[in-house]
Amino acid sequence: MIKKYTNGNVTILWKPDLCIHSANCVRSLPGVFKPQERPWLQPENASEEELIKAVLACPSGALSLETSEPTPSAESSSASRVKILANGPVRVTGPCEVTLADGTVVVKPNGVSFCRCGGTSNPPFCDGTHKSNGYQG
Repeated sequence: MIKKYTNGNVTILWKPDLCIHSANCVRSLPGVFKPQERPWLQPENASEEELIKAVLACPSGALSLETSEPTPSAESSSASRVKILANGPVRVTGPCEVTLADGTVVVKPNGVSFCRCGGTSNPPFCDGTHKSNGYQG
């Protein structure tokens, strides 16, 4: 299921099944991302630039953009970057394609987070389980 939220110029797409609840969006724009309210996403409370920056910082790809103009990528170059997060996932930023064991190709235009704790319900992708299972790595 994909939910859409718009301020008229920028439409944010939210895919709840991909969300790992990192809360990066909430911390970056608390006036827009309000998990205790309905609707929880209120894009009219920020500028286009602020919205784009917050969405591109989403580690899971649960947030993406639908705009009438080209959107900048999360990285200025086409090269992906890999960061191992303390007690968390391996974060790949920048556009990438992931080929799963069964041959399925998953396109991640804003990057992806891979599970390191082994507890994810959506392998190989991080679902935030490391926060509750005591993973130290």
